[in-house]
Amino acid sequence: MLGSVPDLLRLVVLPVLAWTAWRDVETRRVPSRTWAPLVGLGLLLLVVDAVGQLSASMPAAALFFVRVAVSLFLVAPIAYLFWRLGGFGGADAKALITIAILLPTFPTYYFSGYTLPYVETTLGVFSMTILTNTVVLAAAYPLALAVRNALDGDVAFPVAFLGRRIATDALPTAHGRLFETPEGFSRNGLDIDALRMYLRWRGATLEELRADPDRFRDPASIDETHDPTDGAVVADGGEIRERRGDGADDPATVDPEDPWGAAAFLDDIEGTAYGTTPETLRGGLEIVSDREEVWISPGIPFLVPMFLGTLLAFTYGDLVFGALGLFGVV
Repeated sequence: MLGSVPDLLRLVVLPVLAWTAWRDVETRRVPSRTWAPLVGLGLLLLVVDAVGQLSASMPAAALFFVRVAVSLFLVAPIAYLFWRLGGFGGADAKALITIAILLPTFPTYYFSGYTLPYVETTLGVFSMTILTNTVVLAAAYPLALAVRNALDGDVAFPVAFLGRRIATDALPTAHGRLFETPEGFSRNGLDIDALRMYLRWRGATLEELRADPDRFRDPASIDETHDPTDGAVVADGGEIRERRGDGADDPATVDPEDPWGAAAFLDDIEGTAYGTTPETLRGGLEIVSDREEVWISPGIPFLVPMFLGTLLAFTYGDLVFGALGLFGVV
């Protein structure tokens, strides 16, 4: 494989995205420091490419700078806007902003008898191609979810396209939110990270809560509280036995009319526990305390389709542009 030095260096994004995709599946957490080296590399390569344009023709140089501008001032702000609107997680937005800086224009790799990417767009903004590839692949997620549910015998519409049934005991390592409330199916169920936060705050495990829900439902049972963390899955499956007594606070003042101590928990912690309200927390706790199986909306680990979309962009190119080409639209 041959290519310019900047284009070859840009391939480093693939193993990094592969690792972050794995992290996204396992923990839904990616360290922010992951992106800094790629951003630094991207800025350096932009300077190198810009200097190289000084010897190019005026139209070619102008086109290069227009493409870079589209990547930096359209694709990157789109990532930030989607994060602000709740469509992206923080790591997803940082990844796409990094891609906008590192991969603004199409790279070219020469092999014996052919070059890659195979399909390039008229616009020529590589980060935009990665974004559209990612969206196309992410859109297939509900269909994949439905197929998986059908294989398990769950074919109810539209629930099968939006959630999946798991054993309640598997919640300590699950991601997403409950897809049901005591009133029925709902996309506004309890966030599973918030459930883990509550259990850690109580210094308890899900197994203990399910074994004696009446005690946990009584707010008078709260005699000490613990660091709730951010609700991320940990290596031991989300249990916090090792946290007992570690940094425990004085017993919280709990309203006797506050079932589960839900309001006390939200008042005591920093932040909002992913938008959880006392009513949502109480409803989720009622569900997980007495059901053997629950429906969850797992959410999309967006870095997975982003990695696959980037890999396809480097090889095939632009999925949407290629499809439009098959129908003679472009």
